[in-house]
Amino acid sequence: MIFAAGLGTRLKPLTDTMPKALVPVGGEPLLHHVIMKLKDAGFERIVVNVHHFAQQIIDYLDANRNFGLDIRISDEREGLLETGGGIKKALPLFDQASPILIHNVDILSNIDLAQVMQTSETTPDALLLVSQRKTKRYLLFADDMHLKGWTNIETGQVRSPYSWLSEDSSLFTLNSSLQKLAFSGIHVIWPSVFPLFSEMPDRFGIIDFYLKYCHQFAFVGHEQHDLQLMDVGKLDTLHEAEQFLNNLENER
Repeated sequence: MIFAAGLGTRLKPLTDTMPKALVPVGGEPLLHHVIMKLKDAGFERIVVNVHHFAQQIIDYLDANRNFGLDIRISDEREGLLETGGGIKKALPLFDQASPILIHNVDILSNIDLAQVMQTSETTPDALLLVSQRKTKRYLLFADDMHLKGWTNIETGQVRSPYSWLSEDSSLFTLNSSLQKLAFSGIHVIWPSVFPLFSEMPDRFGIIDFYLKYCHQFAFVGHEQHDLQLMDVGKLDTLHEAEQFLNNLENER
């Protein structure tokens, strides 16, 4: 699934006339780069959610004959559903017996997506790609890389279903007992958790979902140590993104 419904406010004024997914980088839209990465990894069915300038995305896919893939549209034109609600709405469009890889449209990386699907020896309920990138908000993992909570290091806020990890926990304790890793916007969910989405509201963030159920299900972090990843979220990053893509191409 490619998340392409966002308003792209950080890419204004470009997104005043086009969706973020069609903002060009290196001569091709962001959506093109993600679709081709998925296609190269062997994916055959892709669901793209749409909201902002939705018809432009639909027309782009039609003009390119869906790049030879089974591409389906999850229409959120009536209202944005956020990352969790977007998955919930799109679930009927997927094979209910197969895991789903979710990928933000504005993420460029050197991640081997085919290898990600085969990362764990034992199948988790969800696999979250994470890194040691600097940010304000981190996911908190135990030594075995099972998700335990979330923190905003700027405010000191901590969220977790575990009683021992509450908002009273000090940042010193977090530093000493848990790994703080940044979420990449790429993750995989397995059919074991599909039924849980019916217990969630229509509109919610996927991190809320992970934090609600991480004490009951195996939500596992995966850290790629040679990770090169770029979030093309701001106008001033577009030139950097083109150079980033060139560097990735040269390393192949």
